[in-house]
Amino acid sequence: MRFTSVLPLALAAAPVAVSAAGTLGFALGTKKPDGTCKYQQDYETDLDVIGTKAKIVRGYSASDCNAAQYLLPAAKAKGFKVVLGVWPDTDEAFNLDKGVIQQYASQYSDQLYAITVGSEALYRGSLTGETIASKLLEIKKVAPNAKLGTADSWNKYVDGSADAVVKVADIILVNAFSYWQGQDIKNATGSFFDDIAQATAHIQNIKGSTDGVELWVGETGWPTEGDDYEKAHPSIENAKTYFHSALCGIKAWGFNVFSFEAFDEPWKPVSKGQNGQVADERHWGVWNADRSPKFDINC
Repeated sequence: MRFTSVLPLALAAAPVAVSAAGTLGFALGTKKPDGTCKYQQDYETDLDVIGTKAKIVRGYSASDCNAAQYLLPAAKAKGFKVVLGVWPDTDEAFNLDKGVIQQYASQYSDQLYAITVGSEALYRGSLTGETIASKLLEIKKVAPNAKLGTADSWNKYVDGSADAVVKVADIILVNAFSYWQGQDIKNATGSFFDDIAQATAHIQNIKGSTDGVELWVGETGWPTEGDDYEKAHPSIENAKTYFHSALCGIKAWGFNVFSFEAFDEPWKPVSKGQNGQVADERHWGVWNADRSPKFDINC
């Protein structure tokens, strides 16, 4: 763990990024607790709650549950910015999202903060950096005024897998989960800072400076329920500790950060992680599925 040395050095190399405290945002799902799709009023109610802490949310697929159609007007009504997602893993999904972006990007240009092409596609091994870069440039043709980028796991930036897309991106989202690395809560924040510092250093090396790219933590968080993942234990107390030390901490250093996620999603199926252990994504919200708070999230 190199938190005490690496993170300040990485930040020192990025004076633009640390001129002020960063921005907090939230990942926001497209479905209600029962698994049915949200509509504009559902999003407006979501944003009323989120709006007490942040004014920007991100999604993963603009066409999923007609997300752009309903979220963008809700964002306009509530004074929010939105990062829309394009799912490039299959041609069908990519073309659906591309069509939606083409339809709504100019209509809601004031609400559209950026577009991410891919969400951990490199981590899953479903696409190469070169392919994501090519698809990003395709989206640029239908949304020429939007900031374009991708979101992936921190280690895919460090190992060079993302270099091709980093070179053409306006915005980069770096995901890092100490929980999925099996970290004890006592080591979780240091591990997270180290991950982000390594990714930031490599991205800046590829871009040549901080001027050519906007950096965000794309996802990080801690579950409040579920099974232990190696040394990582889900609980409200640990989630609160992680939020205040990791998310608030990196925000104070000047990094923009999206919390994963706003609300619990009990409709999600339980899957297994790479080590064969249960990978439960139903209880990662800082708010419960009914939008009631779990713990204080004031930084």
